[in-house]
Amino acid sequence: MANKDSYSIIGGKRKTALAKVKFSQGSGKIFYNSLPYGELGLFNKLALSEPIRIYQSELGDELNYDFDITTKGGGKSGQIQAARLALAKALVHITGSDTLKRAFLKYDRNMLVQDSRRKETRKPGDSKARAKRQKSFR
Repeated sequence: MANKDSYSIIGGKRKTALAKVKFSQGSGKIFYNSLPYGELGLFNKLALSEPIRIYQSELGDELNYDFDITTKGGGKSGQIQAARLALAKALVHITGSDTLKRAFLKYDRNMLVQDSRRKETRKPGDSKARAKRQKSFR
């Protein structure tokens, strides 16, 4: 194991949502904003379980860490995606395994690399970022 601290924190971002994962030695419990991860909605639970399932299929280990995920900013879906990114980064940090890192990147690159796209700024004198003012010829 790469990390022997009492706990560590790793973050993830998606659009304007921020997620922080605090992990420490434990029995494999996962909390999302103080809720047990099993009480989340179906798709949110599936999104958070993807890194764990890939971890278990690649390394065959049981999780010996407790994860406490806190999110803020953005919307609900962005927060879940940020939490998924932070959880995957934490698992790679814990194991230090290149095979796990390659498996995450092969499954979905956004599990380890944050999406750099941002909202385009509005231009002066226009109504939206791309829409231009109409002009009349008569």
